[in-house]
Amino acid sequence: MSSGYFPLSCAECAAGAGLGFDFSMAFQPIINTTYKTVFSYEALVRGPNNEPASWVLSQVHEHNRYRFDQACRVKAIKTASELGMQTFLNINFLPNAVYQPETCIRTTLQAAKEYHFPVEKIIFEVTEGEKVSDPIHLDAIMKEYKHRGFLTAIDDFGAGYSGLNLLAKFQPNYVKLDMALTRNIDKDRIKRTIVNSIIQVCRELDIRVIAEGIETKDEFASLQDLGVTLFQGYLFSKPAFESLPSVNFP
Repeated sequence: MSSGYFPLSCAECAAGAGLGFDFSMAFQPIINTTYKTVFSYEALVRGPNNEPASWVLSQVHEHNRYRFDQACRVKAIKTASELGMQTFLNINFLPNAVYQPETCIRTTLQAAKEYHFPVEKIIFEVTEGEKVSDPIHLDAIMKEYKHRGFLTAIDDFGAGYSGLNLLAKFQPNYVKLDMALTRNIDKDRIKRTIVNSIIQVCRELDIRVIAEGIETKDEFASLQDLGVTLFQGYLFSKPAFESLPSVNFP
């Protein structure tokens, strides 16, 4: 980690110390349609008064990106614990902000212990949509997460820079199909063919597929026909600010 950064306590991280701005979290469920249960909640960054993620991210820059990444982890875990979350918790991380995986993970482990949230229920997501400046470093991060007992996921799969190359380098526990692939999939034979191929590859690699951005019953039905059982989207629930939302099970 750069010498310009100094360790903060969990309370300081959760309060956004060193950032110059405050933020909070909303939560959106990922549902298991086989059992009609909530599988996980994804922590989504929001402003302190429920301003959109873009308002927060516009204030993140090179000099506070690491602090922000750490604060997001701690705040997500703290808030999830306070809300009595019993499911898995999905936390996004910024691969270009992680300097030393073992140091970052130490902060996460400390937060999980302090706020009594099970480490084995934390899923770290890295978005494929962000160009990773050092793929070898990302590989080391993901391997370290697995070694420490965290689950991992590739978010926005099919939308970004690496695609199947990411799966060749490391195998996450979950792949989240980007909404560009799932939107109107019921009307698009080409999208169905591509998604079906991704599902088959993931099945061979023992990776579970999550379809995100689902807004219509027809999209949902089409993906169910392809064998998807984990879903996220407005059809089931919108994100809820600092709370766990109710879910509409199909």
